[in-house]
Amino acid sequence: MSTSLLPRLLALGLRHRLTAPDAEAAFAAFRTVGGEEPEPAAFHEAVAEALARGLIRDPVRIPEGALQCQWHLELTPAGVAAARALPAGD
Repeated sequence: MSTSLLPRLLALGLRHRLTAPDAEAAFAAFRTVGGEEPEPAAFHEAVAEALARGLIRDPVRIPEGALQCQWHLELTPAGVAAARALPAGD
């Protein structure tokens, strides 16, 4: 995996439910839950790479009955497999 935050993003997606009102709030939640202080660009690059590789579903969605979009981190089956294959420390 080429993006250094990608393994942490996958591990977080496997162990936690991350839902936020927007990408900035999702980044703040990633920092809180993940215990890291990455640059916002690195987080967005990891999300883009995970999406391009089919490891996560599109994080921006509008739930049924909602009035605005929300940001969700949801792994695909390939993302779950990749997250489970990570070393225990990630």
